[in-house]
Order: sequence, then C-alpha cells, then structure tokens
Amino acid sequence: MSKKKPSKAEVKKENSEQTAENIEAVEDVEVVTEVNEEAEALKKELEKQKDQFLRMAAEYDNFRKRTEKEKAATYDNAVAATVEAFLPVVDNFELALKSDADVSDDFKKGIEMIQKQLEGALEKLHVTSFGERGEEFDPNLHNAVSRVDDPELSEDHISSVYQKGYLIGERIIRHAMVQISN
Repeated sequence: MSKKKPSKAEVKKENSEQTAENIEAVEDVEVVTEVNEEAEALKKELEKQKDQFLRMAAEYDNFRKRTEKEKAATYDNAVAATVEAFLPVVDNFELALKSDADVSDDFKKGIEMIQKQLEGALEKLHVTSFGERGEEFDPNLHNAVSRVDDPELSEDHISSVYQKGYLIGERIIRHAMVQISN
C-alpha cells in the first residue's frame, strides 16, 4: 500500500484547524487568567470585609463592656448618694443608744431594733462601715481631727471615733472622723 501525499488544500485545512485549536487554547488560557485575577480580587475583598467585621465586633464588645461599667457605676453612685442622705439618721440612732438618758427599757429596745433594721438595709445594699477603736489609721479612709496620748494603743491607731465611715464596694461614701494616738 502506498501512502498518498496530502494535497495543499488538505494541509491548509489541517493547519487552519490546528491554528483554530491553538487560538481556542490561548483564549482558554486568557479566560483562566482572568478568572484567577478575579478570584484574587475577590479574596482581597473578602479579607478586607473580614477585617472590617472583626474591627466592628471588637468595637461593639468594647462598647458593651464600657456600657456595663457605666451602668454599674451609675447604680453605685445612686446608692451612695441615697445612703449618704440617711447616714445622719444612722448616726443619731447610735448616739441615742450611747446616751445615758433616763428612758424606759422598751424605748431603748425600740431604738435598738430600728438601728438593727437600718444596719440590715445598709448590708443589703453592700454598704460596710469602718473606723473602729484600735484600727490602724489610714489617711485614705480616715479623717483625723485630733491626736491624743493613749498608752493602750500604739502610734497612729484610732483612739476614738466621732463618726463612722462607710464604703460601698471600693468606693468611700463617707470618711471616718477619728482621733488618733501619738
């Protein structure tokens, strides 16, 4: 069998088919390149959006925490202001109990009961008192109005209390007014 030589027309046709295939391949490569570039652009946009989202989430979290702190501080301020208004009443009940006035036992018992109720109400509000005889003097908590020689106490300790101090949490509502020993 002999091989037949392709004609010029057949060769041209074959070459044009190969050229068409090559053009299609080049176009496919260009399309793939465009798709890859578009994918990279979309990845960058996604990263940008993700970064914005994370920043916004962090800002919201900070806002929420700050709001909670402000809310707690507002509550503590309101309680402190209210308690401060009632402290003279508490002081007067303590003075009434300490007085040596000639009053009936029932009257004195009534005063004690009212004082215990006031102390219970302050305790429910997480208000604590401080400034007792024998405590060490702390200028951040106590207001020293005088000094006295007291052989029973060492230097810079409270020898007598004129007015108790009160705290709510770490916040001072009123400093204790005290006399300290030399």
